[in-house]
Amino acid sequence: MTDSALQRVQMEPAWREALAPVLLDTPMQQLRQRLLEQGKRGTVIHPKPDEWFRAFNHTPLDQVRVVILGQDPYPTPGHANGLCFSVRPDVRPLPKSLLNIFKELADDLGIQNRNGDLTHWADQGVLLLNAVLTVASGQPASHQGMGWEALTDHAIRVLAEQPRPIVFVFWGAQAQKKAAHVHRPEHLVIKSPHPSPLSAYRGFFGSKPFSRINAFLESHGLEPIDWRTGVESGPESSGI
Repeated sequence: MTDSALQRVQMEPAWREALAPVLLDTPMQQLRQRLLEQGKRGTVIHPKPDEWFRAFNHTPLDQVRVVILGQDPYPTPGHANGLCFSVRPDVRPLPKSLLNIFKELADDLGIQNRNGDLTHWADQGVLLLNAVLTVASGQPASHQGMGWEALTDHAIRVLAEQPRPIVFVFWGAQAQKKAAHVHRPEHLVIKSPHPSPLSAYRGFFGSKPFSRINAFLESHGLEPIDWRTGVESGPESSGI
């Protein structure tokens, strides 16, 4: 990718500048080519290309207060919308991991959510980022190891170097590997098992991440997150 091509990437400008070293690197171009080839062979990829960078567009770099890291998008058609754990507002039933997140939220703060679209969280400074930004339809983890990890690792490192306090939430063993990038004492790191049905009862339930996040933000004079869902605003994004 040339510098001029980089400027055509539809991404929030500060994020585009911060991620340029990876976006301009050869592996990212190889990833783009592999995704194009899969599409030509008839593979359906989730989410759609104009939502690959949606997390970065809904939560500009200078507004990030919380990071929640997922693994990869939902492989079920019509579910993934470019924000980790989030689905489109009309999706029923909700994915089981998201149901468990909402169960913990209800137990933690008494908030009862039914709408699975988490855009309202993203618009308040919660970066809802997957470690891998695409997946082949019906094939969980099918794009792991293809190159997205270099981009999302770099994004975590960029945030970890920010001098302002940020909460990093790592759910599950894969996500927790990225905690190694966070060293500054200004930040709060929350680690627990993944909210999937396979692991939620091993320590995700009862971890109270939402009240811990808000208590940390308020202790630094910042507004707490309104964890209700159903409000959507902000720009849409485009892919590579």
